[in-house]
Amino acid sequence: MLILLPPSEGKVSPERGEPVDLDELIFAAELSERRSELLDALERLASGSTARAVKALGVSAAQAGEVAIDAALRLAPAAPAAEIYSGVLYERLDLPGLPAAARRGAARQVLIASALWGFVRPGDRIPYYRFSAKARLGRIGPPSAWWRDALAATMPDEPGELVVDMRSAAYAAAWKPKWATLLAVRAFSEQGGKRKAVSHMAKVVRGEVARALLLAKRPSADPEAAAAIAGEAGFDVELNGPNLDVLVSA
Repeated sequence: MLILLPPSEGKVSPERGEPVDLDELIFAAELSERRSELLDALERLASGSTARAVKALGVSAAQAGEVAIDAALRLAPAAPAAEIYSGVLYERLDLPGLPAAARRGAARQVLIASALWGFVRPGDRIPYYRFSAKARLGRIGPPSAWWRDALAATMPDEPGELVVDMRSAAYAAAWKPKWATLLAVRAFSEQGGKRKAVSHMAKVVRGEVARALLLAKRPSADPEAAAAIAGEAGFDVELNGPNLDVLVSA
């Protein structure tokens, strides 16, 4: 089983630590060159006009002060990705708070999608950065397109393997398995017999379902097993084709 997580816009900036080492990130041999090119482009952008950078990065005016951070990412302190990402999903998942056996499982089974890094493991050391799937950097273009071919040639993708996908559509666009079984986790509310997709609660649900899967005695081998684990954890779930749908209170 492989669990794919999104990054989070909320991040913690480490106060100290050695800078990122691209050779220590997962898939270094396959992805370091593209990571380096993207870092170069981002640092050049952030070193120039703030107004231009704000537009290219798709950030709000209130976040303009963070553009300068991207100008020196190679020198910035780095920490494990599980400690950098701090959004709702990560709060509910609580990777650092998992029992030791589940943390070891997460190190093998969890990959975090990133517009800047492609994918990283929870233990991969990265700096605080500002770069999302909606950014557009000159010749780099959409990050999903920048990563698509490289990830297709790199990511594990074997028939019979289960890939549980917690990513949003913007990050899922960069890679989907061709041979492995993909199970996307979605969240819905239901009112008057009609279902409506929910956004904020989806992050809560995905974090808690990911935690339940990691706490299970053995990794899920198929969608039915994943649905059973989520159900045993107290979720109201349905399997709908390639999706694990979770019903939440309106």
